[in-house]
Amino acid sequence: MREIEVTGKTVEEAVSLGLEQLGVDRSLVEIEILEQPSKGILGLFGQKPAKVKLTIKSKVMEKARKFLDDVISAMGVNVGYEVLERDDHLLINLYGSDVGILIGYRGETLDALQYITNLAANKNEITPRRIILDAQGYRERREKTLIRLAEKVAEKVRQKGRPFALEPMTPQERRIIHTALQNFEGVYTYSEGEDPNRKVIIAPKR
Repeated sequence: MREIEVTGKTVEEAVSLGLEQLGVDRSLVEIEILEQPSKGILGLFGQKPAKVKLTIKSKVMEKARKFLDDVISAMGVNVGYEVLERDDHLLINLYGSDVGILIGYRGETLDALQYITNLAANKNEITPRRIILDAQGYRERREKTLIRLAEKVAEKVRQKGRPFALEPMTPQERRIIHTALQNFEGVYTYSEGEDPNRKVIIAPKR
């Protein structure tokens, strides 16, 4: 819960009720007064309560920026980034002539950087936010490549009736394969092995 709207007889009462519901100190929230209380006709009819919105302050974006700035500076690479707000996460898109260094072999460096960025930015945060790192559309391109591969291999498995083991993949990439083939007629998928050598097996349905 990052924000709530609360009513009360007075603004202060509404704020107090909101802080109680959120379970946080006043210094950790931003307060917006949506409606002032009104007494109505003759002080009796049409009375309206005060209405406020309390939003928990978050430093996730600020800490993510600082962490990435430090990493990019330490590596000495020519890379910039933009931060985009999404409903349920922050999308950070990396770009620049050296962005391939931060992608790494099949996205392994990008995944590792995403993982530690999430750890650094969400440390001690009351309401953590998921951070997704991309690099000039790499994740979308990689996903399309994996889906094409999965469908091509699945067709061969269906025709030949023999299982096929794909190369080791990250958990995110294995998830893409499983999802792509969950409704593919005549085959099923499962994972085998231990990370980082865990791989997806595409097998024929008997």
